[in-house]
Amino acid sequence: MKKILAIVLMACISLAVFAGGASESADGKLMLGMVTDSGTIDDRSFNQGTYEGVKMAADELGLQCTYLRPSGTTTTDYLTAITDLYDQGYRFIACPGYLFAEAVGQAQEMFDDLMLIIIDDALAAGIGENTVAITFKEQESAFMAGVATALKLGEGSVGFVGGLEIPSVQKFNWGFQQGVAYANENLGTNIEMDPTNFVYQGSFADLAGGQQLAMAMYEKGVDAIFAAAGGTGVGVINEAKNRRLAGEDVWAVGVDVDQYSVGDMGNGESCILTSAMKDVTGVAYDQAIAAANGTFEGGRHLVLGVAENRAGIPASNPNLTPEIEAEVKAVAELIKNGTIVVQDTADGLIR
Repeated sequence: MKKILAIVLMACISLAVFAGGASESADGKLMLGMVTDSGTIDDRSFNQGTYEGVKMAADELGLQCTYLRPSGTTTTDYLTAITDLYDQGYRFIACPGYLFAEAVGQAQEMFDDLMLIIIDDALAAGIGENTVAITFKEQESAFMAGVATALKLGEGSVGFVGGLEIPSVQKFNWGFQQGVAYANENLGTNIEMDPTNFVYQGSFADLAGGQQLAMAMYEKGVDAIFAAAGGTGVGVINEAKNRRLAGEDVWAVGVDVDQYSVGDMGNGESCILTSAMKDVTGVAYDQAIAAANGTFEGGRHLVLGVAENRAGIPASNPNLTPEIEAEVKAVAELIKNGTIVVQDTADGLIR
């Protein structure tokens, strides 16, 4: 009898989950949602970039759009947030970050009418028929940022502050090193890369920790720090900003999106030399538009880089001369045509 009651109870729960709520808003249109990762919606990086893409699509098509910040960072927390949005009627949900892998894997089994995208994870356990997994060739955009940084400095020293030591962050590190080395070997620069200045802080949300690491590096004579660390990276940028305002000639390199405004010093200038970008806003927008237009193609893993115009540095930055920007564009073409192949491993590199 207990087994029968348990089976009946599970069946009721399943029906309740799948009933969820209306799949459309009151006007019959698709509703677009997003769940943030461990950061915040105003991180001026990964979360914000993804949400801006979803919201752009919603505004363009006149659709309802919202986001939820989970109560924590466990798979249960993420799955609960996805389920909450589903129960409110959202049938497209964007999930930015590898931390969503298990939650998305479970959600795609629970809700067969939910369109999901996960950014920065390939879902090795399996991609559902209504799920799109999107990863980037971070090493390519970081390579271009490394070239730009080396050309800007001419000579000196660079460092790197990563958040968690995960593949996407590692590829930023490795690509940056290769870009600096390429400039040293081919473009007449003389930039040092001391292994002690290439570190992972261990968090994407420790602003004070990022600032402390940057302080130590700048004190050692580092001229520019590439920060691929979310909110922790903002701490690096803040330290660069303070030092430039005090008259020091130091720089920060942004990540994920164009972080020029994050480095705004209040005098019309920025401490952001350039940013290694991946087009999270663009891919979130494209997938949301496809979902609304009925052209969403699930069951796929998209790997995007310079050749797809989804990775690179900002087209312009007042801190780079037109000559440097032209040189970096030429490098981008060499990556596109395969003349330059940027490795996505640590072979021969710092960590």
